[in-house]
Amino acid sequence: MASNDSEHRRRPLIGLTTYLEQAQTGVWDVPAAFLPKVYFEAVTRAGGTVVLLPPQPVDESVADSILDGLDGLIITGGKDVESSRYGQTPHPTNDVPRTDRDDFEFSLLERAIARDIPFFGICRGMQVLNVLRGGTLIQHLPEVIGSERYNAGGGVFTPNPAITVPGTRLAELVGDEVTAQSYHHQALDAVGEGLTVSARGDDGIIQAVDVDGMSFGVAVQWHPEMSPEDLRLFAGLVDAAAEYAESRRVHA
Repeated sequence: MASNDSEHRRRPLIGLTTYLEQAQTGVWDVPAAFLPKVYFEAVTRAGGTVVLLPPQPVDESVADSILDGLDGLIITGGKDVESSRYGQTPHPTNDVPRTDRDDFEFSLLERAIARDIPFFGICRGMQVLNVLRGGTLIQHLPEVIGSERYNAGGGVFTPNPAITVPGTRLAELVGDEVTAQSYHHQALDAVGEGLTVSARGDDGIIQAVDVDGMSFGVAVQWHPEMSPEDLRLFAGLVDAAAEYAESRRVHA
């Protein structure tokens, strides 16, 4: 991991996007930005330092200002991407759109890719990436595969095989196959421009993609933060972020 390779090196700063939901704490019941602890614990265990990024008004200059302070970016899980962004009407099971989060993450990710800032997408994060690059989504997987194997509901993650494609960055990180912890009712359909499928399920459903041309651009449909014994994906991001930070220091 990055933190063990060189103890004198600054731990890279990894930005993680957050949810914006109604939340209760004490006497307060207010809209709040939050993120489950398992996400940032995985990053810190892999050797990174976490910066939480709440949805906020954004344009290209704001996105660049945020990214100026980061060495890596994670687009986290969450609600469904608004279906109009990929030219479809919403399925009845879709979440109420979170347009503020969509706007924020699409802008942030577009600039991160343009700047080759190491990026890791998780679940919704992979769907954001695909739609950003002109791809589409299967809006409700059970209608396609005939089962709830990827979304048991009730906060219960289900194990499913993700079989990697040889020669991809994902395969380099996790080997031939990984047990994916799944919690999603949507998945990639038409693959966006500049993305390479790097893993599929045993049913053919796309489970991961690499971003072509990036020093590190990986997105997975599952939730690796739910497998604390396997930090390979987070360590890969943190290592790439450390290299990015060092390159910025050298060229400063």
